[in-house]
Amino acid sequence: MIFKTLMSAVVLSVATNLNAVENSVWVYLGAYAKGEDQGITLCKLDRSSGKLEKVKVFGGHSNPAFLEVHPSQKFLYAANEMREFKGEPTGSVTAFSIDAKTGELVPLNQVSSKGAGACHITIDAEGRTLLVANYGGGSVASFRIGEDGTLSESVSLFQHEGSSVDERRQKGPHAHSINVDPANKRAYCADLGLDKVLVYKVNKKGKLKANDPPFTKTQPGGGPRHLDFHPSGKFAYVNLEMTSKVTVFTHDAKTGILIEVQTVSTLPKDFTGNNSTAEIRVHPTGKFVYCSNRGHDSIAVFAIDEKSGKLTFVEHEPSGGKTPRNFCIDPSGAYLLAANQNTNNVVVFRVDEKTGALTPTGSSIESPKPVCVRFVEAQ
Repeated sequence: MIFKTLMSAVVLSVATNLNAVENSVWVYLGAYAKGEDQGITLCKLDRSSGKLEKVKVFGGHSNPAFLEVHPSQKFLYAANEMREFKGEPTGSVTAFSIDAKTGELVPLNQVSSKGAGACHITIDAEGRTLLVANYGGGSVASFRIGEDGTLSESVSLFQHEGSSVDERRQKGPHAHSINVDPANKRAYCADLGLDKVLVYKVNKKGKLKANDPPFTKTQPGGGPRHLDFHPSGKFAYVNLEMTSKVTVFTHDAKTGILIEVQTVSTLPKDFTGNNSTAEIRVHPTGKFVYCSNRGHDSIAVFAIDEKSGKLTFVEHEPSGGKTPRNFCIDPSGAYLLAANQNTNNVVVFRVDEKTGALTPTGSSIESPKPVCVRFVEAQ
């Protein structure tokens, strides 16, 4: 019943947003930032024209590299990717309230991420639990979200153990992302250092418990980085950072089991340079998958077979800069914004609703080391 209710809400949300393409949307940019004049950048996207405009910078926040928005759209959370917080070897997570009329952010509180290099956060569908992946610490932790948007101290912590085949990058665990499934029952952590997707059950109090089975293996030496679910919950897509591939899994919502059904390259066959993948996203309609290439500096576009979940290549679209570490698709599904870390710019693309192909709108903004893009509907 919960899954059906959540799916109905997703369908209604997408339908509503698709009918509201003319509205403007706030855009928040996470960044590798230092100093009082750098932090989270606020922009506004005009959906009628595809023009992106910078509004202001909320400065003084150290490396708010990954952002996530609460389901209510009243709060924003930032993973502060750093090695030390309050004298301890850990990153942190900062909570903000959002004024949807002005886009203004007001800090609420900041807590330890319980591990070094907090690099990814996610929030469950009910907005009660926040989960963080600590890359440097090789761990995942969970936190309760209060009615006022503030974060509790961690209510559970799991330290990953082990290694994989690459002696340089996989000597130990590197939890790189954590995502909650569409049924809101389990959390899936892609660990680059272990070549595994670890699976956890999430209870009503936000505590994690290892699933049975506790993980799914990915291809050795691939380095799983990020994961995104198909809206139906039937499939999951994981990008392998180190080998520039995307793996398609079927997903059993009852058991949490992932089964690999396909792995495809994100690069042209004739590409010979260095490359690593960064972000992966399923389009809100469930028709397309996008993955960013750092080196080839492109967004790889794939079409999804609705029955098998398998991918068919559509195109490589240049990202409009260098090192597209992150990108995001606006809630209407009409635009994709690519954050190019090493050229300090964010570029707007229009999405073809039939093919998934990307076309630059001609609009971009400059912003120091942008590494995350998130949206909030403007009021």
